[in-house]
Amino acid sequence: LHLVQNLRVSDRCAHSSGTRGWGGGGKWGVKKVMSTIEWQLLFQKRCPSRGTFTAWCNSHLRKAGTQIENIEEDFRNGLKLMLLLEVISAERLPKPDKGKMRFHKIANVNKALEFISSKGVKLVSIGAEETSAKEGLLLWCQRKTAPYRNVNVQNFHISWKDGLALCALIHRHRPDLIDYSKLRKDDPIGNLNTAFEVAEKYLDIPKMLDADDIVNTPKPDEKAIMTYVSCFYHAFAGAEQAETAANRICKVLAVNQENEKLMEEYEKLASELLEWIRRTIPWLENRVAEQTMHAMQQKLEDFRDYRRVHKPPKVQEKCQLEINFNTLQTKLRLSNRPAFMPSEGKMVSDIANAWKGLEQVEKGYEEWLLTEIRRLERLDHLAEKFKQKSTLHKSWTTGKEELLSQKDYESASLMEIRALMRKHEAFESDLAAHQDRVEQIAAIAQELNELDYYDAATINARCQGICDQWDNLGTLTQKRRESLERVEKLWETIDQLYLEFAKRAAPFNNWMDGAMEDLQDMFIVHNSFFVHTILITAHDQFKATLPEADKERMAIMGIHNEILKIAQTYGIKVVGENLYTVLSPQDISNKWEAVKQLVPMRDQTLQEEVARQQSNERLRRQFAAQANIIGPWIQTKMEEISHVSIDIAGSLEEQMSNLKTYEQNIINYKSNIDKLEGDHQLSQEGLIFDNKHTNYTMEHVRVGWEQLLTTIARTINEVENQILTRDAKGISQEQLNEFRASFNHFDRKRNGMMDPDDFRACLISMGYDLGEVEFARIMALVDPNNTGVVTFQAFIDFMTRETAETDTAEQVMASFKILASDKLYITVEELRRELPPEQAEYCISRMTKYIGGDAPPGSLDYISFSSALYGESDL
Repeated sequence: LHLVQNLRVSDRCAHSSGTRGWGGGGKWGVKKVMSTIEWQLLFQKRCPSRGTFTAWCNSHLRKAGTQIENIEEDFRNGLKLMLLLEVISAERLPKPDKGKMRFHKIANVNKALEFISSKGVKLVSIGAEETSAKEGLLLWCQRKTAPYRNVNVQNFHISWKDGLALCALIHRHRPDLIDYSKLRKDDPIGNLNTAFEVAEKYLDIPKMLDADDIVNTPKPDEKAIMTYVSCFYHAFAGAEQAETAANRICKVLAVNQENEKLMEEYEKLASELLEWIRRTIPWLENRVAEQTMHAMQQKLEDFRDYRRVHKPPKVQEKCQLEINFNTLQTKLRLSNRPAFMPSEGKMVSDIANAWKGLEQVEKGYEEWLLTEIRRLERLDHLAEKFKQKSTLHKSWTTGKEELLSQKDYESASLMEIRALMRKHEAFESDLAAHQDRVEQIAAIAQELNELDYYDAATINARCQGICDQWDNLGTLTQKRRESLERVEKLWETIDQLYLEFAKRAAPFNNWMDGAMEDLQDMFIVHNSFFVHTILITAHDQFKATLPEADKERMAIMGIHNEILKIAQTYGIKVVGENLYTVLSPQDISNKWEAVKQLVPMRDQTLQEEVARQQSNERLRRQFAAQANIIGPWIQTKMEEISHVSIDIAGSLEEQMSNLKTYEQNIINYKSNIDKLEGDHQLSQEGLIFDNKHTNYTMEHVRVGWEQLLTTIARTINEVENQILTRDAKGISQEQLNEFRASFNHFDRKRNGMMDPDDFRACLISMGYDLGEVEFARIMALVDPNNTGVVTFQAFIDFMTRETAETDTAEQVMASFKILASDKLYITVEELRRELPPEQAEYCISRMTKYIGGDAPPGSLDYISFSSALYGESDL
């Protein structure tokens, strides 16, 4: 027993199994130092108190179902000493001698000593190794108790007198066992007893010390406290290892969960945008024209709402979708994950193609709308003109068929027959004059049919009625002439003056009808030049003919006056009306007055049209003035952004700051675009479809503005990805500038891309020795989609691909193996115990069942799960 108490052993046999290693890989960790302290304290001649040593021995012997009460008596025969060594080392010792003779006892003690010597334990006094172990234990205690108030561990005696240090150790690892906030520094005995009782009840650490002895002793036994504190280290060392392993797994799983969320968001946004495009294209492809001007203008207003309200948010969504996709791919690449492949039909290229199809249909739709509006405007004009001419024709033909069908000549006198003949000749003259009007009515009807007028059936029916009536009039006229000519030889006298009046009054009346029709005629013009050069000139020419027409009127009225004069002179009583015409002098006077009243009204109408066209010209100039500023401004900003993106002066953060400034300036400029949209709307409402003052249309400005917004957003995203790559890969600003300078040198087209030949030359300039096979491998990395070009982002990724530390599948497997206690499988209970709830349920839902006969039911395969995180997967 004396030899046992003077042993000094190392830790190479202390708790070598049953406790998870801290450092791993054969390294000398903190746990090994702690074991050294424990053995040195218990087996040296300066041993701690007998009670402490006895309690320590019993804490191990309890595992073998026995204990000791007296050290000298119970270890004398060597049996319990050998049993104690077996429990501590977890190894079997040689079979002990069962005899009770003294040499049997000596033999058993010698077997114990030989076992200790076989483990390299030296039976010498304390040296530098013990001092190092003591410092290691002290450092561990200081680190664990540093956050706690009223705790300052500087040694293994007075620093532990108030009991708060022990309570802090327990609370640090098991906060559920002690409420540290309720402990008081002025109650050291209560604090110590609380620590002893909790350690013995919940941590299986025997009560080796006495609270009264510690508190009442000026300097407590250092060895006894070190021995007791080392038990806490062994109790908590395994938990710290599990915590580290769990933290590694949580980190990996957090990255995976974030990437999955980004993938799900991309899929959702892509589906919604494609669905919107799918719904919108059929609407824009619909070319079924409305029948009325109002309905077509409503369609144009709906299209304006689509361009101003519905489409701009979708432009932003498309841009944001591309940004999210690039950011996700960068994060996956930096975390050593496989690239994200969206669902079929939802690639960025698929969305771009769908968007391109949308814009093509959209452009054709607007052109169709404007063409249809012009067509309907023309149709409305023609329909009104047809109505006016048809009404005039109907007014003229009323009663003509009945008149031509009369047989009044059968009972007429000679004078009346002659009058009827002359009257018929005047009617034929009038009929011929109206032929042009009928032809105009037919021509208008034909044009309405050619332009697909919605009420063409009514027009055709009315036109057909007019033509049939006109043919009938021609037939009746011919028949009446033939009848009058048959009896003409029976009559000889004729009143020349009435005949002359009728012949001159009829064409003059027809001229006045035509003049009234022209003065009330509607017109459509789109510029003031047409108003001045055509309409006003024609009207001035018409007014110039009025004096001559007035002379003709006076001449006609002179014939009538001559008739009255002759009748008065020769006493002839004029009874009844002029038999050669239905026109009276009063009719001619009334129509002449009507013509004179219509002339100033026509003047006013033309002046109003001149004012409207001048207003339209102002709108054209106003729109052109803004468009000629905005168009070059957009082009300039595009060029400036392009220069910023390839400029190597300054850091990436400075480039980002410049781009953000450009972005804010662009956003602030939006009010100018909105004002231009307002002027464009006013122009369309005024039916202005041309503008000679500018080459920019609203469509040009819209497309340029959308390209500018997309360009600045993409450029900012590229710089953000470069910053992300730089920070993740540890690249210096000088390296990035060197990469940028090399890239810019070989970017011969200055479009931000290199073709394969320029890329090969760039690599050679940077020191690469390239064969065909190696260059093909590099091209597969930088151009996986075989686009035939290398972007700057792909060039940066290649130059920095192998420079950063990343998690690997092997590291994750090793972490799971620690949590599984070196098993090839892990249980649901172990996952929920070692990981936070969210990460634990994530693993449980994705791990496959372990296939093996040695595993309990429900065991999970963490090896295949770890491989899937870094290989081909459904993430």
